[in-house]
Amino acid sequence: MEISWRAVVGRRMRRHHLAGDPAGSAADAVRAMCGAHAQVLSAGEVSVAVRLDGATRETVQQADGLVKTFGPRGTVHLLPLDDLPLWTGALSALPPGTPVPEYMRLTPEQRAEIIIAIGDALTDDDLTVDDLTVEVVRRAGDWAGDLVMPAFQTYWPRWRQVIPDAANAGVLCYGPNRGRLTTYSNPHRFKPFEPLPGDEAFTELLHRYLYSYGPATPQQFARWLNTSPAFVKPYFADLPQVELAGQPAWHAPGDGDFPDDPVRGVRLLPYFDAYGVGSFPRELLFPGTAFTRALARGQAGNYPLLLVDGIVAGVWHHKKSGRKVHVTVESLITLSGTRRRLLDAEVDRLAAMLDCTPSLTLGDVTVGPHA
Repeated sequence: MEISWRAVVGRRMRRHHLAGDPAGSAADAVRAMCGAHAQVLSAGEVSVAVRLDGATRETVQQADGLVKTFGPRGTVHLLPLDDLPLWTGALSALPPGTPVPEYMRLTPEQRAEIIIAIGDALTDDDLTVDDLTVEVVRRAGDWAGDLVMPAFQTYWPRWRQVIPDAANAGVLCYGPNRGRLTTYSNPHRFKPFEPLPGDEAFTELLHRYLYSYGPATPQQFARWLNTSPAFVKPYFADLPQVELAGQPAWHAPGDGDFPDDPVRGVRLLPYFDAYGVGSFPRELLFPGTAFTRALARGQAGNYPLLLVDGIVAGVWHHKKSGRKVHVTVESLITLSGTRRRLLDAEVDRLAAMLDCTPSLTLGDVTVGPHA
């Protein structure tokens, strides 16, 4: 069966709560995205807020049921607390990445010992990384504190390479900041859980990704996770297949309805918003000049996106000054009067999320991509 790109865009926008049907809660919004990228936490909070009705960053900060931890691609994400059994099971099933230099390596037994030490150390208290270093070395041994990891003109202790693994094992997440210092916590303090078995969890994660971003190929799903296409291909073996833009693509079982209803409207999405990062094919979502202007060497997320009818049509930037926020939008298409009014409304909405008074300029964005 051949499906249209218009149908795919419409379905994705609706399922991401970007087409007039807001999510019921922050956790629902994050679940619809398969995680909200939160390496830049302020942008992650806006990503969630744009999918809710009348929400602000503070709404998201105070929301129940979210946890900040490591997600797809090993990057920091907001995830639903109730979904940690799924995420920890699926991410733990991924094959190991590129090995570190030999002098930094840990044996499987040492890695397991550090994970246990991290979980035990965080059982009762939130700890800064320096506090956690003391506790891990005390529990595991001096070898865990060897300064072997090059980092910003200094060296970090050996155990720190295991932080993402500890998150995937379900014994570490981020705690509340202590001033400007990051803290770590143990998510079992919020709600005890057991990671799902690897194959079961990974299959469910694939189905959820396809529900939010499908149809997709093994290569696209692997890129979203930053893993090997060879690893994910067997999970696609029994999935239904369609044709999109002349190429095969797959969708989740029982989810083959692609109504050819277009979406209309203008949306502003922040840095690293999941819709842009997880959606493929890139050349269709970022058509024409958008492919070079709104991507950074093919990588999505480094520029905030202007969407027109669900398609990338420009970039934008905002700058706060006191209680004012100045928004510059660089549109790559000519905006009609109706679309300009919709853009004005989006800027007003963004300003409300930031608790600011807005101003808007249509012109070139001179700020480079976010690192």
